[in-house]
Amino acid sequence: MLKMENIDGFLREMERYAREHEVPILTEAARPVFSQTVRRTAPLRILELGTAIGYSALLALRESPGASLVTIERDAALAETAKAFLQRAGENYAARVTLLVGEAENLLPTLSGEFDFVFIDAAKSRYPDFWLGVQSLLAPRAVVVADNVLFRGLVEGEGSEAWPKHSYRTMVLRLREYLRIVRTAPGFRTEVFPEGDGMAVSWRDE
Repeated sequence: MLKMENIDGFLREMERYAREHEVPILTEAARPVFSQTVRRTAPLRILELGTAIGYSALLALRESPGASLVTIERDAALAETAKAFLQRAGENYAARVTLLVGEAENLLPTLSGEFDFVFIDAAKSRYPDFWLGVQSLLAPRAVVVADNVLFRGLVEGEGSEAWPKHSYRTMVLRLREYLRIVRTAPGFRTEVFPEGDGMAVSWRDE
C-alpha cells in the first residue's frame, strides 16, 4: 500500500507519462477544483466516464479513502495502461476500482445502486447523453462533475462569439447544450469553474 507521500509521487509519474504519450488527463489548473469537490462530497461510490490512464480515478480515491470507484473506458489499450497503473498503486487502490471496457451508453444500464459522485471526462460531443444516462444512478445528494466544458474558450467567454471551425463544431454545440441542460435541470444547481479547460459541478439538491 502506498503512503500519502508515495501516492503523490506516483501521481507525478503518471503526469509525466501523460505528457510524454500525449494522453489527456486533468490539467494542473483543474486538479484543485476536482480534489476539493471530492473532499467536500466525501463519496462512498464514485462513477467515472473516461478512465484514460487512471489518473483522475487515483486522485479521487486519494481524496476519499473510504470510496469505491467504477470507471468506464472505451479504448481497450488505454484501459490496459490504466489497469497497470492501478495495480502498481497498490491493493489499497486497485481493490477499490472496477474498470469496465466498452461504450458508456451500453454499460451504464448494467450498473446498479447509487453513486454519490460522477465524473464525466469522455467524448465531449456525448456529454448530454452521458448526463441523461447517469440520472437513474444518482444518490439523492450526488454531484456530477464534467471536465473541459469550456473547450478552449469556444463554448463560453473569450472566443465563443466566433463560429468554431468545422472539426470542433459538433463538440462545441454539444457542450453548449450540456451547459444549458445542467443549468436548468430541476433539483440541481450548477457552477462552472474556469480553471483548466472549464469544469462544471452540478449539485443535486433533492
